[in-house]
Amino acid sequence: MDVYTTSLVDLGIRPRLRSRISEVDGARVHYLGTPARYRWMGITPLVPFALERSEPDVLHVFGFRDFVGTAAAAWARVRRVPYVFEPLGMFAPKLRKMSLKRVLDATLYRRVATGAQVALATSEVERRELLLGGVRRERIVIRPNGFPAPIDGAAGALRGRIGIDADAPLLLSVGRVARGKGLELLVETLPELPGVHLAIVGPDGGHGLMRELTSLRDRLGVAERVHLLEPSGLLPPLELYADADIFVLASRHENFGMVAAEAAAAGTAIVITDRCGVADLLREGAACVVPYEPSAIREAIARLLGDAPLREQLGAAARDVARQLSWEAIVPRQEEIYQRLVR
Repeated sequence: MDVYTTSLVDLGIRPRLRSRISEVDGARVHYLGTPARYRWMGITPLVPFALERSEPDVLHVFGFRDFVGTAAAAWARVRRVPYVFEPLGMFAPKLRKMSLKRVLDATLYRRVATGAQVALATSEVERRELLLGGVRRERIVIRPNGFPAPIDGAAGALRGRIGIDADAPLLLSVGRVARGKGLELLVETLPELPGVHLAIVGPDGGHGLMRELTSLRDRLGVAERVHLLEPSGLLPPLELYADADIFVLASRHENFGMVAAEAAAAGTAIVITDRCGVADLLREGAACVVPYEPSAIREAIARLLGDAPLREQLGAAARDVARQLSWEAIVPRQEEIYQRLVR
């Protein structure tokens, strides 16, 4: 397997102009020379030349509206190489520059999706987006992401970091601090949840939301109970969940929601909106699935905080889902898709 990507590793570091190859978990990763970029989108003119040399049997294009994927898909169509398109939640225009995205999707990027032999959706949520975007129904395959292996994390480190004792109720949110994640809804629940703390752990998405959340918690008088933490220097991600009474994913839209899969592997009780793709896998007694509404989110949190046996029951059921949908169970599904395309 060969993986082709840009040489971007950090927005604060200039991308490499020369290509290099590294071996990662048995795959050859080609970091292609990247003379220009727009934020994380690297312009890598070497994509078609690199693909010509490798002569792939099948191509897997990840993401949407970027140079590498667009160029690779165009090369595959010209060379009649079958390819899989996996949008990673980027297919439907969301949040910013909606009008521009719609114009580009209908012109420059349209064939990336419609020209693929298989369009991979990680959930029913994403399948509907692909259908609405013009992808033929028979070409769409749902293949969920794998869950991490169940773990037993050591409790105490996160609570020690934010300065609360073991008895203080703690809500946890993990992931980018960005619009559409419902973080402002979580902060707004706290005035009606006395004594409850909220830890939001994740990098600043650059949308100005971190500043807004800081202002919101001050205005609501809950600054001492809302903890905004950068992930650097904290525990490994899967260890974070052990301290939480409830993990909450209050997103307006998520094609999947890997952080909920992590919480499931840790056995943490989960509250999740029905806008998240992974909710369908947790709906049957492994999470509290609610509409994307402030009152529904608040009521679910209050109910679980007042019912320790229910939290334990949901956490145990979520662990069972993580065992059943491990990466070991998902990989054969992916292999079957590739085999079908090269026959």
